[in-house]
Amino acid sequence: MRRSLKGFGDLCAAALVLAVCGWSPDAQAASGPASKAISVCHGYGCSFRSKLVLGPGDYSRIQAIMRAGARSPAAERAALKRAVQYFEERSAQVIGVRDNPKAAFGAARIKGQMDCIDESSNTTAFLHYLAGRGFLKFHKVGSKVSRGFFLDGRYPHWTAIVIDPRGVRWVVDSWYAPTGGAPDIFPYEEWKVRGVLQSGALD
Repeated sequence: MRRSLKGFGDLCAAALVLAVCGWSPDAQAASGPASKAISVCHGYGCSFRSKLVLGPGDYSRIQAIMRAGARSPAAERAALKRAVQYFEERSAQVIGVRDNPKAAFGAARIKGQMDCIDESSNTTAFLHYLAGRGFLKFHKVGSKVSRGFFLDGRYPHWTAIVIDPRGVRWVVDSWYAPTGGAPDIFPYEEWKVRGVLQSGALD
């Protein structure tokens, strides 16, 4: 069930403050062939962190998912959607709570619920995991980006980024889907001009 955005200002308003202050959660550097611990943010603004260890079994499953994307950049982005879904399911197992789509007024500092800062931080950490193990053949991980700053009539919103061989930036935005839902993956140039209610590729 999609949750109301009423009062959304106190949810991602923190994103504006953090952006102005130059704060951006560091992505986890990936190293080693199999096991990796990732700190999963939740509770809005990374108020809580839960340790997720992706072990050899996870490695094999993610490797199989990403192999399906070995033909082209477009195929890799399709595989990336499925890999992010797997990562989110594993994150929910560790946290013990499933996140709802978008963000809800009054859910700040509730374990398991995620705002755009949590989502973009977690997705970026997972993208570095993929890159560090050679699973990204056609893309590299970019820095997180944001859109909106209240004065332009839009709430601040953050997303993870991958960059294709042509230098085109693609958003990997998990905020619009519940835990385990497919993230939005489409060009940043389309994403950056949208309002908070708009998700998905134009086609």
